[in-house]
Amino acid sequence: MTELTKTAVESPPRPGVAELVERIRPRAQQQADAQTIAQQVADVLTEMQPGTELLTEAERAGSPEGYIRHTLHAEATFSLLAVVWRPGQVTEIHDHLVWCSFKVLQGTETETLYGFDGDRLVEIGQRQRPPGSVSGAAPPDDIHRVRNTDDMVAITLHVYGADLSNGTSVRRTYPQPEDSAS
Repeated sequence: MTELTKTAVESPPRPGVAELVERIRPRAQQQADAQTIAQQVADVLTEMQPGTELLTEAERAGSPEGYIRHTLHAEATFSLLAVVWRPGQVTEIHDHLVWCSFKVLQGTETETLYGFDGDRLVEIGQRQRPPGSVSGAAPPDDIHRVRNTDDMVAITLHVYGADLSNGTSVRRTYPQPEDSAS
C-alpha cells in the first residue's frame, strides 16, 4: 500500500501539541536505553489523552491512495506524527531505526509481528489495537506490519526517536513470508 507524507507549509492550529511536546521532550532527550524511553513516552501518551482534534477535519478523512503521515512536530531527538488509515490500508512488513511510541486515537488496527527462525522470516503473533491502545517498541524486536482492520478511518499518533521531517524511521522492508496468509 502506498504511504503518503504530508507536512503542511503553514500548519493549522494543533490543540494540545505544544503540551505533548513539552512532556515528551525531557524523556526523548535523556540518556537511557531505547526501550525505556519508548515506554516513558508511551506513558505520556496515556496520561495526556491526546485525541483526533490534533488534525483538521480534512486531515482526518485520509486518502484512498494510501495511509497518510502528518508531521505535527519534529526536532533533533523526536518527531510527533499522526497517521490516518482508511479501512484495509496496510504497511509493508518493516522494522525501524529508532524507538517508537504510539496511541490509537480512532478505529482499530491489527499489528502482525514477525521474527526470524534461522534465516527465515516468520509470523509470531498478532495484536488487536482498539482506540486508546498505547505501546512503545525499540529495535531490534520491532518487525511488524500494521493494517486498519476496522470499517472506519483509523488514526494513530506516533512519536519516533529521531527528526523525521525529511524522512522515515523505516530501516528496511521485508517480503511476505511464504507460509503466511496476512
